[in-house]
Amino acid sequence: MQTMTRESWTDERLDEFGKRVDERFDRVDEKFAETSKRIDAVRGEMKEGFEQVDKRFEQVDKRLDRLADGLESVQRALIFGSVTMSTAFVAGFVTLAIKI
Repeated sequence: MQTMTRESWTDERLDEFGKRVDERFDRVDEKFAETSKRIDAVRGEMKEGFEQVDKRFEQVDKRLDRLADGLESVQRALIFGSVTMSTAFVAGFVTLAIKI
């Protein structure tokens, strides 16, 4: 008789344990669902942030392209000025050499 009582007690305890485990796993599943929602929200925020950064870099690229174009025109002007000055110096020296 003692064995029957013990088996009955064990079965009830196992059933109760099974219910508790199921309840706790349900809570764990809820927590994972909440965590997944948070992760999705963070991903969305990061995506928006990176899109804004990409837009800013595109603006910077456009500005750098304009600056490069401006530098090319300045470079051309410097080269033209150097050639002009060199020609003037050579002409001056030739003039001086002829008069001597």
